[in-house]
Amino acid sequence: MKPLPRMTIITPSYNQAQYVEQTIKSVLDQGYPDLEYWVIDGGSTDGTLDILSKCDDRMNWTSERDRGQTHAINKGIERSTGEVVAYLNSDDVYEPGALITAGQFFARHPQAAWVTGKCRIIDQNGQEVRKAITYYKNVWLRLGSYTLLLILDYISQPATFWRRQVLERVGGFDEALYYTMDYDYSLRVGRHYRLQVIDEYLASFRVHPHSKGGSGARKHFQADLETARQYTRSPILLGLHRLHNALIVAMYRQLLAGGE
Repeated sequence: MKPLPRMTIITPSYNQAQYVEQTIKSVLDQGYPDLEYWVIDGGSTDGTLDILSKCDDRMNWTSERDRGQTHAINKGIERSTGEVVAYLNSDDVYEPGALITAGQFFARHPQAAWVTGKCRIIDQNGQEVRKAITYYKNVWLRLGSYTLLLILDYISQPATFWRRQVLERVGGFDEALYYTMDYDYSLRVGRHYRLQVIDEYLASFRVHPHSKGGSGARKHFQADLETARQYTRSPILLGLHRLHNALIVAMYRQLLAGGE
C-alpha cells in the first residue's frame, strides 16, 4: 500500500455552536494519520469559540470577521498544506472511516484529481431524512458525466475531495455566489479533470431551519440554472435543466408535505 497523502480539511464556521462540536468530532475521530484541520470562524458570538478552544492541541483555528462562508473556505485553502483538500461545513459530518477511504483511493489512483462519494441527508437531531432525494442523487452519481452535470448537480459537496493540483489550476471558490459556489466549482473543475466516484457513504449533509438546504429550494435551483448558463449555451441542456428543477422542487414539496 502506498502512503496515504497528507490531507487538509477546512471547516468554515459562524455561530453554529449547536452543531460545530459534532462536525469537529467527526473529523478528529477519523484517525487519519496525516491530517491538517483548519476551522475558519467568522467571529462567532454564540459559544463556538469555547468549543474551538477545547481542541487547540488537535487542530488549527482562527476567528475574525470575514466576507462570508466562501471567503472563509478560500482563507482555509490558502493556509492548507495537504496534497488532498476538502471542506466540511460546520453543521455537516463525515461518516466513520471516510478520510481513510478517500485517502486510500487517492493513493491507489495517482491519476485521480478529484473524488466524490455518496452523502446522506440528516436533520437537526442527526436522523436521516429525505431518503428519496439521496437515492435519486445516487442514481445520477453512478451515471455521471460533465454533460449530465450541466443538467443537474448530482455531486454532494461534503463527500468531495480535490488534489492540490486542482486548486492550483482552477483557483478558489467564487465569493460572489451564495447558493451555487459548489456547483460552479464542480463545473470549473469538470472542464479539466474527470470525476472519480467512490460507491460508499462518506458524509452527511444536515438540513435545519437555518441552513441553505432547509429553505429556499426554488431560489437555490434557479441559481443553479443561472450558473449552468455560464458553462453552456445549449438550449437542449438548459431546457432539460429547467425541467429537472421543476421535478426536484415538486419532490421537495411532496417530502415536506409528508413531514420530511
